[in-house]
Amino acid sequence: MSFALADLAVPLVGAPMAGGPGTPELAAAVSNAGGLGFVAAGYLSAQRLADDLRAARAAGTGPVGVNLFVPQPSVAQPAELQRYRDALVPEAVRYGVELGPARWDDDGWAEKLEAVADLRPEAVSFTFALPDRLVLQRLRELGIYTLMTVTKAAEAEAAVAQGIDALVVQGPEAGGHRGSWDPVERPAAQPLGELVAAVRRVVEVPMVAAGGLGTVAAVAAVLDRGADAAQLGTALLLSDEAGTNAVHRAALTSAQFTETAVTRVFSGRYARGLRNEFLRRFDDTAPAGYPEVHHMAAPLRRAAVAAGDPDWTNLWAGTAFATAMRGPAAAVLAALTP
Repeated sequence: MSFALADLAVPLVGAPMAGGPGTPELAAAVSNAGGLGFVAAGYLSAQRLADDLRAARAAGTGPVGVNLFVPQPSVAQPAELQRYRDALVPEAVRYGVELGPARWDDDGWAEKLEAVADLRPEAVSFTFALPDRLVLQRLRELGIYTLMTVTKAAEAEAAVAQGIDALVVQGPEAGGHRGSWDPVERPAAQPLGELVAAVRRVVEVPMVAAGGLGTVAAVAAVLDRGADAAQLGTALLLSDEAGTNAVHRAALTSAQFTETAVTRVFSGRYARGLRNEFLRRFDDTAPAGYPEVHHMAAPLRRAAVAAGDPDWTNLWAGTAFATAMRGPAAAVLAALTP
């Protein structure tokens, strides 16, 4: 295997941020700065993933990773989905859009695996569920380093037993979707530092710590607790290379938004974002059902962004969002390197 976390000149990883913020330029910038940049495959076609990976490689000289959403069986209840649709209709009408179909799909899992096998990024990380052992074996034979997102020590043990090379240990402070394997259960609340220490006690593979790392002191603290690298997501949302939309960028520095919360109102799966009107209005009623709710609410979220309204779209952000810096990604990494 030609890549390992220990090879990084800087112990920092750029989080794969699907849905816009993650760009090939951002992945390349992180890698060029000595870290590991990631192309987020979520919501892309296999062809777009291949194009983005090629673009990231063309723009950089360092290692590049790809993150894949591992599909899980549907947990959505049709009656609950219909009730939620009925509740969202007035907002959709207000924006002049129709809600999307509440459909399940596997995010092009097989096709994206083929794209990865063809282009062979240095690393592939997985989120939401543990991939089959045969998938990991195939990637290993191709010389690709594998990482698994975990949120509990028990998940870490299972991932290592399955043959994963390294772990992304995600604490509850992280922005965006929680990497919990259970799509229904409320995510674990063990703080990142404690979680890293707990995982280190039960496994020996390399670890990347993720969640709420907005200062150099926070990065140093998780490295001291046993992590081999720290993952930055929210810290890069305002960087020049990020594809964060204008509404999201403005909200991150607006006095209107002062806190984050974990919710499933936007996608049917728990995720952390800035507390806005959408979240306040529907957090108690949003059903479990990913990706059905994601597809249903997508037209409403897009319309809100087009209208410049931060209250009716997802504003993913971790707990340290107030420390996010503007400027080149390389400058952000330099500021957060212990």
